[in-house]
Amino acid sequence: MTQNTQHQPQLFDRQALAAHRARRQQEALFLHQMARDEVEDRLSMVNRTFTAPAVVSPFAEIWDGALGGATCVADDEVLDLQPGAHDVVIHAMGLHWANDPVGQLIQCRRALKEDGLLLAITLGGQTLQELRVALAGAETEVLGGLSPRIAPMGEVRDLGALLQRAGFALPVADVVPLTAEYRDLMHLMRELRDMGETNALTSRLKRPAPRRLFHRAEEIYRQHFETETGRLPASFELICLTGWSPSESQQKPLRPGSAQMRLADALKVPETKLPD
Repeated sequence: MTQNTQHQPQLFDRQALAAHRARRQQEALFLHQMARDEVEDRLSMVNRTFTAPAVVSPFAEIWDGALGGATCVADDEVLDLQPGAHDVVIHAMGLHWANDPVGQLIQCRRALKEDGLLLAITLGGQTLQELRVALAGAETEVLGGLSPRIAPMGEVRDLGALLQRAGFALPVADVVPLTAEYRDLMHLMRELRDMGETNALTSRLKRPAPRRLFHRAEEIYRQHFETETGRLPASFELICLTGWSPSESQQKPLRPGSAQMRLADALKVPETKLPD
């Protein structure tokens, strides 16, 4: 599949993102490890044996030894996946950096065999909500305005709708909320750097921010969110998306008006008409 993104606005600077990821520290990739654990747990509950898995991930080393020797490819704009080659595709922790998330999902669907499974895990809209509040308040006070510092991330309902747009059957979206705690704001920001998750927005400011901005941001962070033990909580939201490539063998919803029994009769309760 080829994509023509030349004339589309690019929300993310993929070159900057690659540079950030290249500086990652393995011990900071706990979110990716949790995503792997979540995938393995969910696959263990599916009553099927997968023999041709593929993983889309920015960090292939996280998936070493997983899923019986899965094909692992980078989360590039064009995925290096063969059409119809896989019975399960895992898209892990990269969708929130995609300039075209629907295109990523469509490519995954095309890489699946009939009735193949997609399982995507990405960061959701509540991620780093405390940091957003603190930085927004500090920028308004110190700089007199706002600049793009934390990438926008999709809410669970919107991300679930992407599965339908990409042509998946039986779509499901759910949330795994997580909270980590940090000594101070610099501790949190260093960990985000070590994760490779720092600001790669195309519209980000290229000049360094003044030190007083982060000093004020920490004050606001502590004022609103500090724990009883004096630490700063940071929310992370893993959104899990599942869908199946279409197949005639899958269950289909009943056609409206095709029911053989009224719901009231099935429940053995009196039927009450609604007022006009």
